[in-house]
Amino acid sequence: MGSGNIGATNVWRTFGPRLGLPVSLLDIAKGFAPTLAATLAAGALAGALTGGAAMLGHWRPLFLRFARGGKMVATCGGAFLGLAPVVGLAGAGVWLAVFAVTRYASVSSILPAAPLPVVALVLDEPWPVIGFSSAAALAVLVLHRGNLSRLRAGTERRARLRRKPA
Repeated sequence: MGSGNIGATNVWRTFGPRLGLPVSLLDIAKGFAPTLAATLAAGALAGALTGGAAMLGHWRPLFLRFARGGKMVATCGGAFLGLAPVVGLAGAGVWLAVFAVTRYASVSSILPAAPLPVVALVLDEPWPVIGFSSAAALAVLVLHRGNLSRLRAGTERRARLRRKPA
């Protein structure tokens, strides 16, 4: 339904906050929990690889036979919270601020992703975090190509916090 994407934004748009909020929280959790566990158990490199695996699994899920999944923004956010919490909180803060102003989920996803490598560098994060942030930013930008085209054409839909009454 909707865009055909299984991510939180599409679920929220299609079914409203009653289902969209739990999907958002689960998408964040599936990036956060394994990444935090790997980071605590084996360090930043293991955490970065685990976060990347969670994101890839969201984009091309096994249970959908590797068909299109979501655009992995919430899963990426969760992975950052588990790997580099300050970087993750900075990204989440920018996402919330941009969304509050624009109501475009795509713009809110792209703008915080692009400077993540710089934020990681400024905060003197270890090299696996910088590499992960670079790869994650590129992945978010690539997966939002269609949204960028719609933004340029003026046809991108703004998100609503509530569904229209039936």
